[in-house]
Amino acid sequence: MSDGWPRPRIVVSACLGFEAVRFDGSIIPDGVVAALARHADIVPVCPEVAIGLGSPRPPVRLIETNLGRRLVQPATGRDLTEAMAEFASAFAAQLGWVDGFILKSRSPSCGVRDVRLYPAGGQGPPRGRQRGLFAAVLVEAFPDTPVEDEGRLTNREIRSTFFTRVFASARLRRVRNHRQLVDFHTRYKFLLMAHHPGRARALGRWLANAHSLAWPEAIATYRRGFMEATAHPPTVGRLADTAAHLYGYVADRLSPRERTHFHEALAAFRRRALPADAILTLLESWTARFGQEYLALQTLFEPYPSELESLANSGRS
Repeated sequence: MSDGWPRPRIVVSACLGFEAVRFDGSIIPDGVVAALARHADIVPVCPEVAIGLGSPRPPVRLIETNLGRRLVQPATGRDLTEAMAEFASAFAAQLGWVDGFILKSRSPSCGVRDVRLYPAGGQGPPRGRQRGLFAAVLVEAFPDTPVEDEGRLTNREIRSTFFTRVFASARLRRVRNHRQLVDFHTRYKFLLMAHHPGRARALGRWLANAHSLAWPEAIATYRRGFMEATAHPPTVGRLADTAAHLYGYVADRLSPRERTHFHEALAAFRRRALPADAILTLLESWTARFGQEYLALQTLFEPYPSELESLANSGRS
């Protein structure tokens, strides 16, 4: 049903398959990034190399001091905090529209949520987990943009939500006026319902009156609302309710046996005995069979290129 997939623009830590820039001089092949790169425009970046550190290099650490968090290189005694902050701010300022970030987990620069924070002096056990300095600047500069690390993307649910959001963001870049925005929202109506029905309804109500807004304000507000809604992964209950709603469009054209089959399948899905794909495939087949053009447009059936569905699942979150 895709109209030619847009290519998301995604910033990726360069060590994830692009350049041998890790502190130990290595490169980390990553299957998810490699698969996504066939469908996206990648902007690789290594902030530590960008501020003049070589590869290999002595490791850096995030340290808690009375001056706040500092990025230091214990082996040399260098404090890299200001240099990293300056580079990160300049990088963010020139980046333009970006649809997502995939950053290196546990990196003192790029880690999204799991960077070890060490006590002053860099000695002793870490005192919790923080965001890396480079990542923190990007998240602040692009608060509505999906960001994940490569470790979490081995989980299918997390990866699916990330892919859904970055391809939607890329599609939004094609939207040029209020009419096209209404068309976009129509195509994403049931996907939004599966993610967060309350926010989906609120976004629909807002859109009904958005024609009075200047276009830059309208698209920025809509994107923010869309990203807030889709940041909530679909639950079994919400997805089952959405499937039941879709079923209502074709129910009166099904045989009694088919209707029974759907209700049994939906019940199995609700108790997690059947995957979501089975329910959606069934609904999509009836959509094609009965020529339901409105349902055929729905991105819920294919929110991103199907080739990306075959990636392995770690089960970790």
